[in-house]
Amino acid sequence: MPISARSTRRKNFSKGERLCSRKATEALFAGGNKSFTAFPLRVVFRLVDEEPSESSVKVLVSVSKRHFKHAVDRNRAKRQVREAWRLNRDILSGIYRTPHTELPALHLAFLWLADEPQSTELVQRKTKNLLHRVVEHISAGMQ
Repeated sequence: MPISARSTRRKNFSKGERLCSRKATEALFAGGNKSFTAFPLRVVFRLVDEEPSESSVKVLVSVSKRHFKHAVDRNRAKRQVREAWRLNRDILSGIYRTPHTELPALHLAFLWLADEPQSTELVQRKTKNLLHRVVEHISAGMQ
């Protein structure tokens, strides 16, 4: 991959990285899937056998109306989580770039748990923590 294409990919959160399928979302929340919590976030994840696509990791961000009544507050929280994911997704790329392993696709859902706005620094720190825990869990399952 040319350097310019890699740097362009790094700057955005593309459609291919988003978990949009209703069936995939229902399967993610159906139960039996692993989750970790680091307040104000919870991550639910699922390893999925599917056809290769442009991204082997798909992400969903959810902020409930129960936590923030005003859409502007919900949108800010979602923006914070998406930015934290964009900046820290390299944590997962380490296990997905190893040539000798055939890993299934990974579906992630970040759920907002707090009832009040949080600082962007806190959200980024907790997202990084959750991603490290997901990597540890997947790595332990590979051995």
